[in-house]
Amino acid sequence: MGDKKQKIRQKRIFVNDVDRYSSKHIAEFLSTCISGEEFEDAEAEETLASPRGEPAFQIVGTVSSSSKDETTGFLLEQYVSPTRDELLECLLQCDVVVYNISESGTQQQVEEATWTITALHAELENFKSRKMFILVSTVMTKALIKPQNSDETDDLLTEEEFKKGRPHPRFKNHNNLEKLVLKLGRENKSKLTGYVVASGLQYGKGENLFHYFFKVSWLMQFPKVPIFGVGTNHIPMIHIYDLAGVIQNIIELRPKSKYILAVDDSKNTLEDIVKMISDTLGPGKINKLPEEDAIAMKAFQQEELEYLRINLRLDPFIVKDSLNLHWKCESGMVENMEAIVEEYKNTRQLLPIRICLVGPPAVGKTTVAQKLCSHYQIPHIQIKEVIGEKITQLKEIVNGGNPEDVSEDAAAVAQTQLGNINKSMEMNEGRLADHLVVDILQEKLNSKPCRNQGFVLDGFPKTYEQAKLIFLEEDEETQESKVKMPVYNKEITPDHVIALEASDVFLIKRVQGLPESMAEKMHFTQDEFVPRLMRYRQRSTAEETLLDYFDELEIHPEHIEVSTDDPEYTEVIERITEMVGLPKNYGLSPEEQEEEDRKKEEEMKLKLAAGAAEKKRRNEATLADMAAQYEEWKNVSEVRRQECELLEACSLPLRNYLMKYVMPSLTEAMSECCKIKPEDPVDFLAEHLLWNNQQDKNSNE
Repeated sequence: MGDKKQKIRQKRIFVNDVDRYSSKHIAEFLSTCISGEEFEDAEAEETLASPRGEPAFQIVGTVSSSSKDETTGFLLEQYVSPTRDELLECLLQCDVVVYNISESGTQQQVEEATWTITALHAELENFKSRKMFILVSTVMTKALIKPQNSDETDDLLTEEEFKKGRPHPRFKNHNNLEKLVLKLGRENKSKLTGYVVASGLQYGKGENLFHYFFKVSWLMQFPKVPIFGVGTNHIPMIHIYDLAGVIQNIIELRPKSKYILAVDDSKNTLEDIVKMISDTLGPGKINKLPEEDAIAMKAFQQEELEYLRINLRLDPFIVKDSLNLHWKCESGMVENMEAIVEEYKNTRQLLPIRICLVGPPAVGKTTVAQKLCSHYQIPHIQIKEVIGEKITQLKEIVNGGNPEDVSEDAAAVAQTQLGNINKSMEMNEGRLADHLVVDILQEKLNSKPCRNQGFVLDGFPKTYEQAKLIFLEEDEETQESKVKMPVYNKEITPDHVIALEASDVFLIKRVQGLPESMAEKMHFTQDEFVPRLMRYRQRSTAEETLLDYFDELEIHPEHIEVSTDDPEYTEVIERITEMVGLPKNYGLSPEEQEEEDRKKEEEMKLKLAAGAAEKKRRNEATLADMAAQYEEWKNVSEVRRQECELLEACSLPLRNYLMKYVMPSLTEAMSECCKIKPEDPVDFLAEHLLWNNQQDKNSNE
């Protein structure tokens, strides 16, 4: 047996379009399969691809992008838009080819799958080992089939009836491909085996076809989740990992039946599904709209609506009786909605961000909270607004604002709550008792928007006792054993506690700089602010403080000093976002993104215009400087010309004198010197000039 295990190797499996929802999760599931974990009997284990405990498969596949990130990191090899020759070479190296056309399969996908099975069949003689081709198709190929007794709507379609049904007109190519796979797989079973898996509509992980309903519920985008059409049609479905489990079983067990209907045991209608999504994740209500509204609202494309119109109640046999499938959601989406919602949140990283901001009055808690809420797209919780909102809500219920949605019992409960609130406020001079405040706040924190997206608690709770009342839970087991063990409610307790700090001098100076009307509105007048600040300092020095409570829960507060009057709190926001991390939500909607892009474009235009104006100003300044320099140069040139003319005028008498009295005698002396060429010409010139001068004197006498 040991020698046999040494010879066994991992099977190499090809999956197409691994960067798409369906193929990605199938490939990811297969990459995590451990050989031997699904089978307990020795006979079944003989069929395994590799020894028990090792990865059973090596996964390769095609992707549309060359970026091998975490979404396709489970691939041993990936091929980016390969040519057909390159693809065939890859396929010939694989033991199993899984070709998936179940996910809104385009004509191109069907053509590629047709070429793939045909090309493999043509290479049968070159196969070094037996290969398997698994076509993952869709129940949409027979979406229009009816039970044999169409009068009885509760009748289930058997697997054989479904297989023999007439094809849907829009899915004839899918049906033809299914027949081709089964035909070519029968011709030489020792070389190539073909299987067709008719998959139900897939759900799970980050969702695909049903994603719209999950998204609008998570965002609480509408007071009622839209459902398009009547919604009474039964939808055959399967969790994406259960579909992957079916494929794993086919690879390892090689069932006799080559056509397998892969659907779970649910018989839910579209209305059942959407209602449960809304109840678990959203507002808890649905709103039936005409199908054409789905296109107008950009909720679904026409092809997706075709899938949602399917109306089949199927009775799968092979997946129940012939496969050793470890179901994830055998009873369907509706029965397992809690787990599916958690799976959806984790897959898409839609995790709540819960922040509590504390600090003295006027430190800027509300401004910082508003900016954090805008950045993270989460609710802003201010206790006064929450109480006011609750009172308004109760009054609407009591006054019969919406009688269709309010039962008599709910109205009676609302009446009691409103009476308790009014009584408490009368007894406490307009203030509400702590236990009522806690009840209202807990209800708010447990609301769907806060549970889905998170929140920023602005300045409340203020004390250790208030925090304990709001967040603390007592485990039933600890109550029975009479051992006090603080267990906090993780669903509503902040994950990040930020303590903004500032000196009294800074805060008083800031308040004094406010306009009088604003100070009165914010209760920051001298008579109100100083007592508030003193009360905060007293609470901060108490034996048990609010920050001590969070320290006990090991949610250690972060202290941030506020020492500048920056109205944008830039440094504070940067520090908090660095601690909290990136947003964990859908971000901006297409409309909001368009508006954001428009604003950025406007800002860029203004910036470019300002840059152009500055450049123009600089050019004009440069030209002005050059003109001034030119004018200065022109003035200097004129001065020099005038100086030259003056010098010329001053030198004229001297020149005339020299020409009349000096130059004739000097010229004559130099001529004589040239003729005689004396040894000392200078001495000769001097004597000649003296002699001539003497002669001139004698002649004059």
